[in-house]
Amino acid sequence: MSDLLAPTEQPGPTAQETRRSTGTARYLLGKLGGALLSVFFVAVLGFLLFRVIPGDPVQTMTRGRPVGAEQIAQLRAEFGLDRPLWMQFLDYLGGLFQGELGTSYTYRRPVGELILERLGPTVLLVGTGTLIAVVIGLSLGIRSAWRHGSRFDQFSTGISLTLWSVPTFWLGLILMMATGNAFPSRGMLDPSTPDEFFPQVLDIAHHMVLPCLTFVAVVFAQYQLVMRSALLEEMGADYLNTARAKGLTDDAVRRKHAVPNAMLPTVTLVFLRLGLVVQGAVTVETVFSWPGLGLLLYDGLSVPDLPLLQGVFTVLAGTVVAMNVAADLLYRVLDPRVRAS
Repeated sequence: MSDLLAPTEQPGPTAQETRRSTGTARYLLGKLGGALLSVFFVAVLGFLLFRVIPGDPVQTMTRGRPVGAEQIAQLRAEFGLDRPLWMQFLDYLGGLFQGELGTSYTYRRPVGELILERLGPTVLLVGTGTLIAVVIGLSLGIRSAWRHGSRFDQFSTGISLTLWSVPTFWLGLILMMATGNAFPSRGMLDPSTPDEFFPQVLDIAHHMVLPCLTFVAVVFAQYQLVMRSALLEEMGADYLNTARAKGLTDDAVRRKHAVPNAMLPTVTLVFLRLGLVVQGAVTVETVFSWPGLGLLLYDGLSVPDLPLLQGVFTVLAGTVVAMNVAADLLYRVLDPRVRAS
């Protein structure tokens, strides 16, 4: 009786579970450490890269104005351009570790504030375009691969390759000329629009048509081609023949077996493209004067506005690195072969 009342010992974790959790932690720490190191090297590269751009910011900003040598020297001292390069680099790193990206030469405002202001329009435009491109690209890629060699496959693949090869700015200009005045071609919002929710939303959507269409037309091809290639590799696999032998229809084989396995490389591509969402389509935003990060980067290059360029470049590169890490982690969840390695 006393043996029955004695507390039972709870079984501890098995050796396999311990190894799995240790491997996951090691994998996660390795990816995070590599990401931090990548961001640091990107920050160093950004500082050095924009220092070799031809042109003097002070000379560009004072061009055409009656400015004397004393005032130019004062501006250079205000911007810190009169200091040695290594001291400028240390100041840049010190501000970066404190979360400060410096003050823009052109706007005379903190770079962080400018980036936050422009981030919303870029995410709205390019995020919407990316979502539409993913849906169209994956749908066309699945259908093209499943009907490999058909007229639909040849036509859709040819159109995708053609649009992917077209310069973005040229396509945007062609769309502006083809549509005439049907859609706005500049800005994000008409100043005369009433300050109410639905009129504002409709006006923004109206302004988004041309830039979003330009972005989707160029981007969707890569999703289609990657999905098509991945699905073609899966179509000859033995497990599909086994599924057909069990009596599954062709649609069920495609939907339940082939497409889920072919989605793995496409998921990685989607996450990498999500990292590029916040850097915006520089060409699209410039052509259509969309007030996002792409246009901000273009304006910074015209001076050159060094703090602005460094800040935008660091934020964009950091986002790409973060999405790359997220893609690796998601790939480990989706693919058991990665977890077992």
